[in-house]
Amino acid sequence: MTNLLMVLSWGLFYFLHTALAASKLKIILESKWPNSYKWYRLFYSILASVLFVGILVQAIFLPVEVVFVPGKFSQYAGYMIATAGVIVLLRSLKQISLVSFLGWRPKRTEKEVPELIISGIYSQIRHPLYLGLLGIFLGYFVVSGTIGALIHLGCLIVYLPIGIYFEEKNLISFFGDSYRTYQQDVPAIFPRIHKKRA
Repeated sequence: MTNLLMVLSWGLFYFLHTALAASKLKIILESKWPNSYKWYRLFYSILASVLFVGILVQAIFLPVEVVFVPGKFSQYAGYMIATAGVIVLLRSLKQISLVSFLGWRPKRTEKEVPELIISGIYSQIRHPLYLGLLGIFLGYFVVSGTIGALIHLGCLIVYLPIGIYFEEKNLISFFGDSYRTYQQDVPAIFPRIHKKRA
């Protein structure tokens, strides 16, 4: 029962993540409450943080059921994978304004149009934040070998194609052909080993 509750909690978290980020919802809210809408991103960030902390607290009380017993090699490999995930996550966050991303600064004015970031790690993959999370969750599973860690990883893997699909719909509606070109040139999550020659 606790495992099912964890799956449902992740389902709710990911559903709200996608639903509240939908551009149609944002347009409706901005037209109905223009003065309050500037704080929408902050509300979204606080809600996501509260839900995420709730999932972490819930994870503490999950029964420890082992899928496999990790050996020294798998633990070492897991720590390496998780560390790589953290590095990717930090590199991707370094290129965006964390203050704007979390909503601590109110919505931009019409003159301040956000630019499409396609340099640095974003020139290799379109969604480095997702790759970083995938590395962290995979590393955690390889280190612990528990069903709880497998649930975290499995829910993320199931959500990724859905999240990317809806996120990119929003990005295309905002950036148009610029994003479509970027989409064709740069892979979503896993970088190409060999770049295409011009």
